[in-house]
Amino acid sequence: MTATTLAKRAATGSLIGLALGDALGYPTEFNSVPAILDKCGPWRQMALPTPAKVTDDTQMTLALARGLRTAMDRGLLGPLRMERPVREEFVDWYQSPDNNRAPGRTCLVACNLLKNEKRRWQEASQIGSKGCGANMRVAPVGLVRGLSDEQRAGAAQLQAALTHGHPTALAAADLTAQAIWLLTQGVEPMGLVGRLRSYAYENRHRYHSRWLGDLWTYSEDPTPEAYITRGWDECLAALDQLRHAVRTVSPESDPCMATGGGWIAEEALATGLLCFLLFVDEPLTALRRAACTSGDSDSIACLTGAFAGAYHGSDAWPTAWADRIEYQGDLMSLGALWDA
Repeated sequence: MTATTLAKRAATGSLIGLALGDALGYPTEFNSVPAILDKCGPWRQMALPTPAKVTDDTQMTLALARGLRTAMDRGLLGPLRMERPVREEFVDWYQSPDNNRAPGRTCLVACNLLKNEKRRWQEASQIGSKGCGANMRVAPVGLVRGLSDEQRAGAAQLQAALTHGHPTALAAADLTAQAIWLLTQGVEPMGLVGRLRSYAYENRHRYHSRWLGDLWTYSEDPTPEAYITRGWDECLAALDQLRHAVRTVSPESDPCMATGGGWIAEEALATGLLCFLLFVDEPLTALRRAACTSGDSDSIACLTGAFAGAYHGSDAWPTAWADRIEYQGDLMSLGALWDA
């Protein structure tokens, strides 16, 4: 990790940005853009709610982050070392009384199955689901220091697969973690979509059997390569839409109309990135645009904040906002761990 990355505190910026976007989008989810404007006023002036409560997006991000921290405290990150603590953190989240923020059905069903320690995680994974729960929580994988490309990809896909078994969920989570990691490294944002498309093509037939085991056999695909290729191809289509949207979309129009409502993983990636790329140098404006959308506003804004914070660092966010966000202590301590 470069000195520039450390100086800007990219991990702290990404985690705080993720939570701020989540809190900003929490009250606007399930609302049309006209309804949001009627409720919140002009979108460029949207205020952080009081209190600044987050949703299951931030809660599960913290669960994953704690699981990764535990795994890496025990040695090199690998599938066996990672699966148990992350699984335990997901189950703890599922059973927590604070899990009352309209969590996604896939996460609830899978985590309930994961409670049974004798059940293999592949049997709990919801093989037909590619909901955005797979990648709205993946940011920590892109922020952890010292991972190889194989570890980063495998960890991103494994954390998604614990709940969401559809190959597009895995590919979208991998791409999301890759985007965050590239932004922490100072990659020029306007070249990011091209980098992600190249990454998708390079990995299009790569099934990470060391991390995923026999997950593919629970699908109807004839081979592991056919299974994972299906996911990468859907993500490539979403990236193509994003590439066109970056050049043509008006910042005043609803981003969901160009790249989708974000309810599914590849659309959450594309629309979250679109909001960031429309306002690269205005992270708060990017968050507000993401929160004022007709789709899954909290998850879209959550990802937008993660991207913007990874690129700009912790200085992207006003202290008056960051100090009010729910779980601030946990977010700051985990960010400091990976910025240290």
